[in-house]
Amino acid sequence: MIVFDCEYINFQLKRKNKSTSFNQFDMNTSPDNDIKLNKQYNPQMHSAEHILNQTMVRMFNCGRSFSNHIEKKKSKCDYHFNRNLTEEEIKEIEERVNEVIKSNLEVREEFYNRDEAEQIFNLSKLPDDTGTKVRIIRIGDYDACPCGGLHIFRTSEIGSFKIISTDFNNGVLRIRFKLPSL
Repeated sequence: MIVFDCEYINFQLKRKNKSTSFNQFDMNTSPDNDIKLNKQYNPQMHSAEHILNQTMVRMFNCGRSFSNHIEKKKSKCDYHFNRNLTEEEIKEIEERVNEVIKSNLEVREEFYNRDEAEQIFNLSKLPDDTGTKVRIIRIGDYDACPCGGLHIFRTSEIGSFKIISTDFNNGVLRIRFKLPSL
């Protein structure tokens, strides 16, 4: 496993003590040439999606979202599920997500060799041309998963999390959410 210490400078993700940068607007290239970064999400919203996914896994053992749409104003995640959420469950999800956000956990990236990553993480959502190295985003000890998107450095940068609505249709639970501070 390789861990890089990175920071955002002028909208570029830069590896500290290295001259090469990941450019936010061209995430298909990387300093390692075989790590494909191709998502351009709002870092706060995208990081909140990671926390929501892990909260759903912990509360309902339903797996991470199989589909999502992440935007700055509002976002949605779809889960394989058997019903809609109750008001109490919605409140508990919000409380748990906001607790993680307020705990100010470090968000960092780690790089694993693909063979090693396959033993630890579900890589089924990665493109076939991901390469020999897999980028893992780790949010403290709360969540870790493969990802090519942009993220914040500490969970407190997210602000707060609010579920706007939920609905259930044909085995799919959709959760719409926003970050009121954005």
